[in-house]
Amino acid sequence: MVVIGGIIGAGIFVTPAVVAQQLDTPLLVLGAWIAGGAIALAGAFSYAELGALFPKAGGQYVYLRDGLHPLAGFLYGWALLLVIESGAIAAVAIIFANYGLHLVGASEAARVPVAIGAIVLLSFINYLGVKPGSRVLNVLVVLKVAALAVLMGAAFFAGSHVGWFTETRAVVAAPGATIVAFGAAMVPILFTYGGWQNANYIGEEIENPKRNLPVALIAGTVAVVLIYVTVNVVFLRAMGLNGLSATSAPAADAARRMFGAGGDIFMSAAIAISTFGFLDLAILAPTRVYYAMAADRLFVPALAQLHPRYGTPGLAILVQSVWSSILALSGSYNQLANYVVFADWIFFGLTVLTVIMFRRSLPLSQRAPGAFRARGYPAVQILFVLIAAAVVASVVVGAPAAAAKGAVLIALGIPVYYWYARKH
Repeated sequence: MVVIGGIIGAGIFVTPAVVAQQLDTPLLVLGAWIAGGAIALAGAFSYAELGALFPKAGGQYVYLRDGLHPLAGFLYGWALLLVIESGAIAAVAIIFANYGLHLVGASEAARVPVAIGAIVLLSFINYLGVKPGSRVLNVLVVLKVAALAVLMGAAFFAGSHVGWFTETRAVVAAPGATIVAFGAAMVPILFTYGGWQNANYIGEEIENPKRNLPVALIAGTVAVVLIYVTVNVVFLRAMGLNGLSATSAPAADAARRMFGAGGDIFMSAAIAISTFGFLDLAILAPTRVYYAMAADRLFVPALAQLHPRYGTPGLAILVQSVWSSILALSGSYNQLANYVVFADWIFFGLTVLTVIMFRRSLPLSQRAPGAFRARGYPAVQILFVLIAAAVVASVVVGAPAAAAKGAVLIALGIPVYYWYARKH
């Protein structure tokens, strides 16, 4: 549930139209989503090996700290708080508010208060313990997958767009341009596939993590790949390639064609549920990173204190909630998303690089018999790191202002790290 809930957010309801605008045939569109799924699986396999080796609270922070340098781990936690997770929470809260208000017919003027209200409510639930937060998450993940299942099931009974699988764009690009377009389409796809790492944050709280964490990462990611590819088949069948590329709300348009006027209401409810579930997970898991940093005496010590009754990092949840609410005041999803992609994929690449580092410092011969190992080593890991670098470069080229601000925020963590390291 944590893996599926961490990946499926708002992206699958919007990104398919962006991808269809880039590529000239349905086969290329589906191929891009399959390729994105393969890259996500490569990341999940690598994180599974790391999670089984170090089932500790903090996940990526621990791997970067021990595999590269404590500064790398600290900068990840710093970026997670200032840019990655808080930015994602703020951005998705805005999407939730948009669709929630649309569902009840309310004015969009209340978007920011509703977004902040959702953040505060879910922070309070997770403050009360991991059980309440995870129970809410389980219900919301089931509902969001059920909504997508209804959409997928209905598509195979509803009439399809004539020639949906063979339709091409009016002007087909040259072969060289197609390769460039395919690469450009992969950027939003990889953003939509991100989120498998959330299970690693809570590795210390999972029963038998050396077995259960790899199973959860791989099974959850495979499930999402199957869902995403099938949903794109649904959109193409309902609207065709040109129809999909022309809409800004593919899920709502596809549902309207299949269900009539009620389709819009159905999809607005599905997206509201999906984004609310993502928010719950985003608040539940990453605070363990701030806790781990403080426990290492590299961050505010009070963040390492657990609530005496609920056993949760209460102050860490409070700090993240307040900063996310401040970011939500901007009301701009696109700007926040660019910050998140830029910073997140820097640390995705660095984390997978630690698999190679740990294979050298902790060879398989020194690990427990039957210890999980990532497949395709080291070619898969090297390719993943190169892809992560390409994603970061694409943000630098496409949104230089956002990339520059993100880089500055990350760099501000360097003097903070050395101050704490010298002090303690």
